[in-house]
Amino acid sequence: MTVSIIGIGLMGQALGERLLDQQQRLVVYNRHPDKTLKLAQQGALIAASAQQAVSDSEICLLFLSDTMAINSVLDTIEPDCFNGKTLIQMGTIAPNESRAIADRLAASGGQYLECPVLGSLPEARAGSLILMAAGEQAVFDAALPLLSLIGTSPKHFGDIGQGATVKLAMNQLIAGLTSSFALSLALVEKEGVDVEQFMSVVRDSALYAPTFDKKLDRMLSGDFTNPNFPTKHLAKDTKLFLDVAKQLTLDTSALEGISTLLEHTLAKGLADTDYSALYAGVKSDSLETK
Repeated sequence: MTVSIIGIGLMGQALGERLLDQQQRLVVYNRHPDKTLKLAQQGALIAASAQQAVSDSEICLLFLSDTMAINSVLDTIEPDCFNGKTLIQMGTIAPNESRAIADRLAASGGQYLECPVLGSLPEARAGSLILMAAGEQAVFDAALPLLSLIGTSPKHFGDIGQGATVKLAMNQLIAGLTSSFALSLALVEKEGVDVEQFMSVVRDSALYAPTFDKKLDRMLSGDFTNPNFPTKHLAKDTKLFLDVAKQLTLDTSALEGISTLLEHTLAKGLADTDYSALYAGVKSDSLETK
């Protein structure tokens, strides 16, 4: 079986490396061809267009930033090209957006599965991402051998939209946990409390989350370079959650504050840094970043 990936950003690159390590025949396409050079050196075939990537593979994985990017790519592909093909959408989009893409592909004889992922670059390279799939059971079953190379115990949630919903819920937790920890850490630091003593209390409590220790050194050092998940993507996903939650008449006041904090962080020029840069947004003084 030949697999293609459209969208060679951080995750697309890491996932491509994983599939090549697993001896999968891989075709890749990116709007900016220079981003495919490393995978080409590792054995991937480079498609000249998105249509070629779909045509030359049985399953095409989409790793694109948002629905606008997805539709702009799909618009370049002749509808007949989707006939008999399976497209798996692995980014973070809204449930209704995912359902619209599914309808579009079904009208052209294509099959669609949403399967957003949770995890960062090390998990992508190790094949241990958390996969949240939704769509027809038969499509999931057919894709399962491939999905099992990408993540451990891929989960099937049901109809299209449910996987996208769970991914938004998980990314809201990322925003909430990180911003809350950043605020608490900034408080104890400004009051001169020994950080390690503070962390020992946190670790011994029911409030502890492993992500705190994963982001602690970055926050204390101000080094947010080499991101696994950039701040700009967390800001985008937070706004997307807000849009969906408001449509469902949920009270989003707490998350609206976090979204404002993310905007302040972006305004500091930290869009392309690791999302632990929220700490720089929290601190009222100027935090020098590396």
